[in-house]
Amino acid sequence: MITMEPVLEVPAPDGFGLWPVAGTTPSGFLPLGGELSSAEVGTAVMAIAGCNDIDPDGHRPPRPATAPGSFLHGLLTFDDLFAAGGLRVTDHSTGVAFAPGCCDGLEDWRDWYRLADHGGLLGFGHDPVSPVAERCGDTVRLTVDAERSDSPVIELPASELRRLLTGVERDLAGFLGLANVWAARYLPGHRAPVTAALARVLGLRPPNS
Repeated sequence: MITMEPVLEVPAPDGFGLWPVAGTTPSGFLPLGGELSSAEVGTAVMAIAGCNDIDPDGHRPPRPATAPGSFLHGLLTFDDLFAAGGLRVTDHSTGVAFAPGCCDGLEDWRDWYRLADHGGLLGFGHDPVSPVAERCGDTVRLTVDAERSDSPVIELPASELRRLLTGVERDLAGFLGLANVWAARYLPGHRAPVTAALARVLGLRPPNS
């Protein structure tokens, strides 16, 4: 069986105290979905906000002086948001896992639809690991490390990739619904803009309040 899940690369939450967070996983990735605990949702929000926690230049408003507005400033003011991670594909019959690379971002997950429907090639990183996805005819081939001639690969029909992407969208929508409820509790003064920013980075519509 082949599965696909949206995952975030999460940093160690050492010293983070703005809201409750969970510890990191051995893989360094947190799968997103509608079954996360409150602390795991907090970890995901911390990770996405942290990816965009960059000092303003002349094109954005000044950073607020106090938390949590200071930490959330990039998430709430950047036009183009980034979320380190992507889609992780696992072939449970062989144990091969195709993980996001260093140049991958979850905000680009819909590029996989283009691959499934129109073909081409998607590259997700470079040395030391270069994951590549490409469509060859009706088959999608996922190469764990294109720099290795003996790299493990996963192959699946393009129609199956389409089905898996439907599941990814369902998982992301489930996470976003949880995040909306979570933000009402932990970021009540920022709930609407935080939820809207998360929806933007995930390529989804914000949930109904």
